[in-house]
Amino acid sequence: MIRRRDLFALGAGMAIAAPAVAQNSRATTLRMVPQANLSVLDPVFTTATVTGNHGFYVFDTLYGVDANLRPTPQMAEGHEVSADGLTWRIKLREGLRFHDGEPVRATDCIASIRRWCAREPFGQLLARQAEEWIAADDRTMVIRLRRPFPLMLDALAKPDAASPFIMPARLAATDPARAVTEMIGSGPYRFIANEFNSGSRVVYEKFDGYIPRQETPTWTSGAKVAHFRRIEWHILPDPATAAAALQAGEVDWWERPHPDLQQLLARSRDVRREVTDPTGRMAVMRMNNLHAPFDDVRIRRAVRLSVAQDEYMRASRGDNTQDWSVGRSLWPRHTPYFEDLGADMMPGDLDRARAALREAGYANQKVVIINPTDFPDIGPLGQVTADRLKRAGMNVELSESDWGTVVQRRSNREGVDRGGWSILHTTGGASAWANPATSFLVRGQGTNGWFGWWKSDRAEDLAEAWLNAPTEERQKALASELGKLALDEAAFVPLGQFVIRTAFRRDITGILPGSSPYPWNVRRG
Repeated sequence: MIRRRDLFALGAGMAIAAPAVAQNSRATTLRMVPQANLSVLDPVFTTATVTGNHGFYVFDTLYGVDANLRPTPQMAEGHEVSADGLTWRIKLREGLRFHDGEPVRATDCIASIRRWCAREPFGQLLARQAEEWIAADDRTMVIRLRRPFPLMLDALAKPDAASPFIMPARLAATDPARAVTEMIGSGPYRFIANEFNSGSRVVYEKFDGYIPRQETPTWTSGAKVAHFRRIEWHILPDPATAAAALQAGEVDWWERPHPDLQQLLARSRDVRREVTDPTGRMAVMRMNNLHAPFDDVRIRRAVRLSVAQDEYMRASRGDNTQDWSVGRSLWPRHTPYFEDLGADMMPGDLDRARAALREAGYANQKVVIINPTDFPDIGPLGQVTADRLKRAGMNVELSESDWGTVVQRRSNREGVDRGGWSILHTTGGASAWANPATSFLVRGQGTNGWFGWWKSDRAEDLAEAWLNAPTEERQKALASELGKLALDEAAFVPLGQFVIRTAFRRDITGILPGSSPYPWNVRRG
């Protein structure tokens, strides 16, 4: 029998099968294969990682983070805080301009942050305490609070999964429930709209009006120097084709090589591989809480009982256990609140899952799993879930499509008979899911929260209490209670944690560590 990885290896060895990528000047153009197709452009509207990566090209943030995730000024020159902690004055750097030539003003920042607050869990915590947003002058924004918000800078510097990017006020005025489609930011690269072809190519050009900071670049902070005049994303969903293009020098950087092709790339003298984010990413399953059968917590728990994390990880990441681990927790490993809740919570036992479904009165309702065919990190997860739930006795339909369609369909709140869904899978950076303020995995915001719409007033109370806890010990106790509650009710189900070995041509240098493939500091030679 030919195994899946044998087919990948065979295809990757046939470099002549790779399509010729347009050959512009090597010195000025970087060609990259991103993790997935870019189908939604607004990085505040969606948590899709590929859209967040795109956001770092086009937009900038008031604050960034260093390698220790400490906030540092980015667009901001600095800030002042009143003695009672209720008034923040943030001043912008001089000379900041948007790609359309307009200056960046405090009004733009206020409109952008308020729109971000309407969609993002961390921002929603901030919005509850914000009494007034004031543009004192063009370069000074003032935030007046009802009570102190000790993580203000952490919120404004959030580095992953819907970062608080700054855009012109006219664009930030867009209804938070609708995506912005005009890409005007103040970041180091401009989005070239007339060359954008979703499913094929995304093009960025250096923004000559960008003024980098002087500090050494690290993660999302410091000098964001664009060394390439032009960066092209080439969408190559077939891993063998992407591997062949990288080996042949037709592309310079493959963000997420398929695990089955890592050893092939390791043998190439012209290719280097690096783990740029050692904390890694976590894979999760999300069930739709709005409709049967998963509006019943007992049935969600039955699904949780069926999950065998090592099966998911082997299907998605391969057999190299150095690159992945398991953990029955919604707090990722290598973060402060990780706590494995044990085999009784997630035994991976289909017999127990069947019994739990019978006890819950599961009535054979259809379970529709929406799953991407062009995203190797995620596609195998849905296939494993479909197989295991069928074996557990559920009526399962695996609805597979491209990732862009999955991203759009997951916002549908209708039942499965009207194009809705029951289960989806995704991955996210461990740094983004490390605490109750930043992680939507443990937040019970209902229809104001992430797709799947788990509602828990207790979870929200715990997150609020964590934010205002007087000691680290109390914070840890609250985070533990929140993590147990969220996993007990299967708000999400963790499927394992893994690292990514990105691959690039040996003449590419300056790739920075971080949770995204940042375009600044990267150069040839």
